[in-house]
Amino acid sequence: MRGSTEYVMRLFWWAIISSLGVISLLKLGVYAQYEWQARDAFDEVRMQMDKVNADNCQIQHLSDLFLPEDSVSHLPDVKDLNVNPVYPNRTALLHLHNLAMSRAFFFSYILQSRLIRPASNDTYDPGMMYYFLSTVADVSANPYVNASAIYFSPNMSYTPSYRGFFNKTMPRFAPRTFRADDFNDPIHLEKISTTNTFTVRDLGAISNESMSMDYTTDFYRINEWYKQWLPDNVIGRHDTKTTYQVEIRYANNTNQTFTFHGPPGSDENPGPIKWTRPYFDCGRSNKWLVAAVSPIADIYPRHTQFRHIEYPTYTAVSVLEMDFDRIDINQCPKGPGNSGPNHFADTARCKKATTECEPFHGYGFRRGGYQCRCLPSFRLPNVVRRPYLGEIIERATSEQFENSFDCLKIGWLHKLPVQWNKLDPYFREMYLEQYHEYLNYSAGAEALHDKKLNIDQVLSFIHEVRPDNCSLYSTEQLELTGDYGFGAEEQFENEAKMAVRLSNFISAFLQVSDPKEVYSGKRQPDKPLTEDQMFAETLSLVLGDSKIWAAGTYWERNKFTNRTLFAPYAYKKILNTRNFFIEDLARLNTTEEVYTNKQWFQMLKQRWSTNFDALEKFYMKIKIRFNETGEYLKKYEHYPNYYKAANLAHGFWTNPYFDCKGKMKKWVITYASPFFGWDSLKVKLEFKGVVAVTMDLTQLDINQCPDKYYVPNAYKDTHKCDKKTSYCVPILGRGYYSGGYKCECLQGYEYPFEDQFTYYDGQLVESEFINLVADKPTRFDMFKCRLAGAASIRGDLLLIVFSLSFWVFFRN
Repeated sequence: MRGSTEYVMRLFWWAIISSLGVISLLKLGVYAQYEWQARDAFDEVRMQMDKVNADNCQIQHLSDLFLPEDSVSHLPDVKDLNVNPVYPNRTALLHLHNLAMSRAFFFSYILQSRLIRPASNDTYDPGMMYYFLSTVADVSANPYVNASAIYFSPNMSYTPSYRGFFNKTMPRFAPRTFRADDFNDPIHLEKISTTNTFTVRDLGAISNESMSMDYTTDFYRINEWYKQWLPDNVIGRHDTKTTYQVEIRYANNTNQTFTFHGPPGSDENPGPIKWTRPYFDCGRSNKWLVAAVSPIADIYPRHTQFRHIEYPTYTAVSVLEMDFDRIDINQCPKGPGNSGPNHFADTARCKKATTECEPFHGYGFRRGGYQCRCLPSFRLPNVVRRPYLGEIIERATSEQFENSFDCLKIGWLHKLPVQWNKLDPYFREMYLEQYHEYLNYSAGAEALHDKKLNIDQVLSFIHEVRPDNCSLYSTEQLELTGDYGFGAEEQFENEAKMAVRLSNFISAFLQVSDPKEVYSGKRQPDKPLTEDQMFAETLSLVLGDSKIWAAGTYWERNKFTNRTLFAPYAYKKILNTRNFFIEDLARLNTTEEVYTNKQWFQMLKQRWSTNFDALEKFYMKIKIRFNETGEYLKKYEHYPNYYKAANLAHGFWTNPYFDCKGKMKKWVITYASPFFGWDSLKVKLEFKGVVAVTMDLTQLDINQCPDKYYVPNAYKDTHKCDKKTSYCVPILGRGYYSGGYKCECLQGYEYPFEDQFTYYDGQLVESEFINLVADKPTRFDMFKCRLAGAASIRGDLLLIVFSLSFWVFFRN
């Protein structure tokens, strides 16, 4: 009996130990997608993100609320924007960068604009509703922006929203808007997430005893965005803030020059934007976010009558945030174009012996956003059509990975030629027959209308039009009709979104804010939009985005307060400058010059004259402060409320044109977005005007590659790749010139030269083709891929013996 008892106990303990062993093995197992894959930096970051949620973030260690600083690589740098092309996977971050900078410039200008107005016992600052709706428009105009906020330093925010509050400050003021998940919101009975519902809060409406809710203290934990620029503790001289000069011309033709202090310039260090580490937005949106932060300058303190103690200082910051999950990661090894810092570098699974990594865009924070291309002197197997997709490699089993995703060695390679001659007349005529548009073509402006486009003649005409000779051409010749602006919707999307953002704000303000409304207590409604505010908003578009050369806010007749016509127009004359210009185009009121007769204004006015059903509907849940000192939040009198505004698709793109009679004097393209407000009876919406931005056409990349028959591209299929052996792939950053592509080898073909590249560059192909047309020495005939028939030039012994036996047998 005793022996059986001991046996049972041994079995019991053995079962416990075995269970613990299994559990420990599971705990110590590899945290990766598959067991054969070793854990890497991606898995560690993913684990850190998964262990923090809305329920436990309050008790997590502070370091667990932040990801490594290099988790977001290739951050947009304003110093490189006009030097190097921006990667497609960084356009959303670039728009976040530009938007934060634009808002900082606007509020810096408007807070100091009182200095160009008569002194009075009133403040010219925007009201509280202006701040709220401004942050709402930042989020509503771009689906990639998750949140927008303005955080003021303690006792540095002035407001006209309370009676008897002149030259007084609010203890804290921080209007913030973030995109809410409205899937279960009772507003939407369909139970469909629209991403058009926003939660708006004044984060400065807190009691003095609540340290954990004070965004200026360390108890707030995640306020790295505040500490980037604030508090502004200047040591020594106080005139350290960058100044910008604006030359203003009013409708009555009077002029004024205004100099204001703003964020640091693009040529300064660290520049106008600082980035935060990815952080968990604990207790607010409860998501992992990344923020772009730019400082707002003001002359502080105000109205002291002692000018020597009033100096420029940073009083607030503009913070724009987006989801970390939507930011692409670069898993390729460090090298040219990926020099770091990059936390996820070298986590791609390309086989380095025969392939190299090339990143893709649009994958967000997940594996597989790359492709594995063959290294120079290697080629794809004949059964493989395109480079290996990282998404497929990441999903492969161990056996599939070991036996696939390799490139084959090319054993026979040519040396690059160092001398070449004229092409044989027969072959030259054969090529000219293939590209017959180079035999019979029109020159000058007539080249735009040839049945078969000669791209070199078209571009020659476009680039020969200059400010000194543009008057020699007719208006019709200076407009490129016929899809010559293809690609602008994608490449200038960020600039168009800046216009949509301003049109969204004006629509929201005109529909939500009522200057005649009466509130209880000392709170006052916002005043109607002022000329200075529209000047500043328009100017901020040009200041915030270097690709925008001009911007205008064009109001319909008698729709702006106390004005028949009103159209602030801001522009710059050179690319990198601190001198800008603003004009009220209402001073140009002849039939030929008045802006209400412009094509884009008339088109949008006719489109939105009666039917507004297609407009986007945005819902807001606004909570404002209880009183001047904050104390706590309360619901806005209209809760929830909404407004209707245009989205990106509701705007209008003009044809490219040369702005000969305007301020630009160059080839440009314009995007216009409409805005709307209530009619005089507040019964229905009506068209109020247009926001337009103008970009330099030469910054648009031409796409010469083939495409579907219905794609409206004037330069489609004008490339010079050999179509039998290669295919065309567009290259970014070449501008409005030919050659913005590369010729990759087709399936079953190989690049035959000993070279550091595996393709033919389009610019080289185009220049050699021009030499062929001019009957000059050329190597155009060599830009072909070779049939991938043999891996090397070494003979096979069995094949040689068989061939000799076959020859001897038939000889006898």
